[in-house]
Amino acid sequence: MSALEHELKLRFSDRLQVSRLLADLTSFQIGGPADLFVTVESEAELMAAMAAAHRHEIPAMCLGAGTNLLVSDRGVRGLVVKLGESFGRIVIDGTNVTVGAAMQFGAMVEAVVDRGLAGLEFGEGIPGTVGGGLVMNAGAFGGEMARVVTLVHGVTAEGAARALTKDEVNFAYRRTDLPPRFVITRVDFQLAHGDRDDLRARVTDLHSKRAARQPRGLPNAGSVFKNPPGNFAGRLLESAGLKGTRMGGAAFSGQHANFIVNLGGARAAEVRALIELARSRVMESTGVTLEPEVRLIGEW
Repeated sequence: MSALEHELKLRFSDRLQVSRLLADLTSFQIGGPADLFVTVESEAELMAAMAAAHRHEIPAMCLGAGTNLLVSDRGVRGLVVKLGESFGRIVIDGTNVTVGAAMQFGAMVEAVVDRGLAGLEFGEGIPGTVGGGLVMNAGAFGGEMARVVTLVHGVTAEGAARALTKDEVNFAYRRTDLPPRFVITRVDFQLAHGDRDDLRARVTDLHSKRAARQPRGLPNAGSVFKNPPGNFAGRLLESAGLKGTRMGGAAFSGQHANFIVNLGGARAAEVRALIELARSRVMESTGVTLEPEVRLIGEW
């Protein structure tokens, strides 16, 4: 690790941080330290960081807005890269839209709707970045990323720039099949012309529906489990008596059973224990295996 640290220090100077706690960079407000952490401001910097980690055989990963994931209390071994502000831009050319991976999902929705472009309204209120939404094939209210994405640009684990077609991404329900440690830098969309007032009304309606269903005011990582075919995870969890169940500083929300909230000082181990308890109870009562939507990151 010291050799990689030395090389990155020469390239990034004070931007390289050692043993950087990640809790404040996650929506759960939970997470231990990354061995090495750096924010990159260009694709060239990202390629250099990834290539260096690869040469030194040190694992590297990208941390977006920190939503939809649970970082271990022990933290993350290796290098954690975060995309800087230069990766948060949007370019609109007719119905073709290119969005930087670090742009907030909600900001992207607002920008395209303001231009009278349809296809991303479902994303109103989805937390996190465009890159994170792509990784999870984010969707809601009948829409999803897979329907409007045409090309995904990024950097490989070896530090090479690469563009993936929609077929190469291999979209599935709440997941994609990207190359290992592939870091998304920007995403191309093909949208459609629409009436701006109608689109805004649709977004307002979806905002109201989301606000009524989801807990507000407490740190969380969004839906904990994917909906199984023909059913809803929240319904199964509530039927199994999980709503409000608490372990330490973590608890299943009393508003929506498919959310775990940080009541204050929660640890990753407590959240993980709740996840395993829920899977066990739902399996025992219904025979359904719940698949987590929240990703577990780091050393467990």
